[in-house]
Amino acid sequence: MSEVVDDPAVTAVRRTPMTMVRGVVRTARPRQWLKNVLVFAAPFTAQKITDRHVLGAAGIAFVVFCLAASAVYFVNDAIDVAADRAHPTKRNRPIAAGIVPVPLAYVMGAVLGLGALGLSFAANWQLAVVIGVYEAVQLGYCLGLKHEPVIDLCIVASGFLLRSIAGGVAANIALSQWFLLTTAFGSLFMVSGKRYAEIRLYETTGAEIRSSLRKYSSSYLRFVWATSVAVVIATYGQWAFQLHEQFQSVWSEISIVPFVVALLRYAVDVDGGKAGEPEEIVLHDRVLQILGVAWVVCLALAFYR
Repeated sequence: MSEVVDDPAVTAVRRTPMTMVRGVVRTARPRQWLKNVLVFAAPFTAQKITDRHVLGAAGIAFVVFCLAASAVYFVNDAIDVAADRAHPTKRNRPIAAGIVPVPLAYVMGAVLGLGALGLSFAANWQLAVVIGVYEAVQLGYCLGLKHEPVIDLCIVASGFLLRSIAGGVAANIALSQWFLLTTAFGSLFMVSGKRYAEIRLYETTGAEIRSSLRKYSSSYLRFVWATSVAVVIATYGQWAFQLHEQFQSVWSEISIVPFVVALLRYAVDVDGGKAGEPEEIVLHDRVLQILGVAWVVCLALAFYR
């Protein structure tokens, strides 16, 4: 049977258990879980990636962030349902399209969020603190901070930084300050690039955009991502040289080459306003994938040769 969705302005859709399950899975955004591999950075750089206990702790952090991030997506899409319905692409999201009811989205958000917090204690209480901070900050973002310029960029970027910290905390491994700075500004580069793509879409199509973007200009966002990528290159270079002194391996310095080339490759999409979905670029750009593999191989040789 056809069922009218929550908003009468939206065309009635056919809801079945199967379509709702598919809608729930889509709203959870499993492709976005790729970001969570950052939790393995600490074990990898500490030469403990093969340690069963360390890997298990990092694995818990990975699962916890998958649950927490998906919880945020459910809550955010439920709150933004009206705005998403006015957007040329976001209107196809399951909640905006009426496939997943708004009340169900809130329930899923609560269940996943509490599940992530509870599971984090399986590693240690420090991971629970990191996840608690992540969820609190992201909830604040959903409830209104996303409308504040600059603050919205910093909050989204902080999610990547907290993932890196979580991997170290879960496995009781300290991370280099240079690596943390690289992660922080790399995150800001990706986030400002995504916002730049959104504002370019608004300028070319007149599509509805988030309110915070109305307070930005494309030139300002271009300045932010260009500055961020410059800082990323500088801090990564410092980290690579630090690794050379620590492990006496030239491979850490060689890793600068694929790292910088990959950044410049990604910047082509950012400059063209095509970085609205970073994970799509990574999953479909073969050259970028090859550069990423080369970078990981260089680091592996530096740590494990």
